[in-house]
Amino acid sequence: MNTTRPSSSGTPAKPGAKRSIMPLYLIILSCIVPMIAAALLYYVPSLRPDGATNYGNFVQPQRPMPSSEALSLTTLDGKSFDLNTLKGKWLLVTSDGGACPDSCAQKLHFTRNGHASQGKNVNRIQRIWFVTDNEPIPEKVMEAYKGTIMLRADPKALSDFLLDGPIVQGMQLRSKRKWIRTCGLLIPMAT
Repeated sequence: MNTTRPSSSGTPAKPGAKRSIMPLYLIILSCIVPMIAAALLYYVPSLRPDGATNYGNFVQPQRPMPSSEALSLTTLDGKSFDLNTLKGKWLLVTSDGGACPDSCAQKLHFTRNGHASQGKNVNRIQRIWFVTDNEPIPEKVMEAYKGTIMLRADPKALSDFLLDGPIVQGMQLRSKRKWIRTCGLLIPMAT
């Protein structure tokens, strides 16, 4: 019986020819190298990349969450509200008058879309609108922005709570915007 195998070209291999084992080494190497590289990156911190992808900066100096005495808040029903009940949540807040002109609706739209874009983290974020007067809120705004906690606040006490200035940490922010940090999170406060 003839034990020679045909080569890949279809012609029989010569009986005394050795086959190369280089392809076997390449296959084994291609399986081992990624595991060695992953182990090195995991166990040797100096090999890890230094860069980080952040989508914002925390405002310095940090501001503590105001007490209910320092910032008196009421719901639209007139019940008192304490911001400390939201501790552990990220707060995305805006402030404006109750009449809610187009600029206010645009800010509420921005906060709603920012909230919706958080994917799996959407339950960690709460939207808050500080209403700075006693004007009635239009029904279309109430319907369009369901899920937003709407709180009435004294404008003077609220401005003491907000961080003033268009420049924070050398970073130019959009004009006429105030920023605040509470519960360890950056919160844009639109004026």
